[in-house]
Amino acid sequence: MAGKRHCCATGCCQIFARVISRRLVVDWLEVSVQQVNGEAAEAVREVFNRYGHGGAVIEEAISETDEAVGGTLTVKVYLPFENGQAVGQQEIEEALWHLSQLYPIPAPRFCRLPEEDWAHAWKKHYRVLRVGQRIVVKPSWQTYTSRPDDVVVELDPGMAFGTGLHPSTHLCLITLEKHLTPGMKVLDMGTGSGILAIAAARLGAGPVLALDIDPMAVKAARANAAANKVEHIVRVEPGSLPKLEPHDQAFDIILVNILAETIVELLGKGLIHRLKRAGLIVVAGLIEPQETMVAEALGAQGVDIVERLQEKDWVALVGRRNRGLSTCTAFSCRPIGWKKAG
Repeated sequence: MAGKRHCCATGCCQIFARVISRRLVVDWLEVSVQQVNGEAAEAVREVFNRYGHGGAVIEEAISETDEAVGGTLTVKVYLPFENGQAVGQQEIEEALWHLSQLYPIPAPRFCRLPEEDWAHAWKKHYRVLRVGQRIVVKPSWQTYTSRPDDVVVELDPGMAFGTGLHPSTHLCLITLEKHLTPGMKVLDMGTGSGILAIAAARLGAGPVLALDIDPMAVKAARANAAANKVEHIVRVEPGSLPKLEPHDQAFDIILVNILAETIVELLGKGLIHRLKRAGLIVVAGLIEPQETMVAEALGAQGVDIVERLQEKDWVALVGRRNRGLSTCTAFSCRPIGWKKAG
């Protein structure tokens, strides 16, 4: 696979504003692997996260006619040009060649994007998306005539993950629509663009705490919360595990849409102590082979699995806390290095 080059037919880019060696990067290289299944997509994303800048994006595969390509996904990452070369391209090509010996993945596609193309190229294939019965995810630059009972979440996904196109995001939104009742207190771990926190607020939750260790995600989520007029409900902060003071109340719902290994790590660091007794935790971002590992970690923390959802190769588990674990107040907001799933 190494050495093969193709120019991408579409430029569905997310903007990652980065400064390399204190100089503003002018051009970016979009690297994409298209029409892969969930397990292969996770493996490709691991390669992209290792060598890319700003993290990899997994999206539902879309054809040039804006139709979904049945059951497959596209994985993308963006590499900055420095001294005439895309940083990390050679390493990615070599790693993908080795990966292709294990998974049926196609050759990567490459598309150079000048700075002036950024502002519009990545918007081309984002579209209004209905999830579940009521939730509608709408790009900020598109118009949509809503139905009376629609819950519209308007996003500008240009600076962070969480566009609503990833299957794990779909599953979390469907779970929120089903289980959230007005007034519930919600924690969103790894908020990305803020899509889940904003949807929770629009469904009537409050207050909502959204955390992310990526400063760009925090900035984007705050902007999106303001655009949806829920900034008085959604508080976006940098960090990981939130500190609970004695006067604080634990959360009714905790959303964790990040990588499976990080979910297990967070559970081991006391995440369940932030959940009310009989409260719900929704974990997503895992594929089928990782399900048992995460389910066992939840069980060890006194959580019963009450619902399982699946879309393509991705699984979401809904758990209910069943044991009276003492509330811990010793943790502060501190990064532990999670990587977001969608």
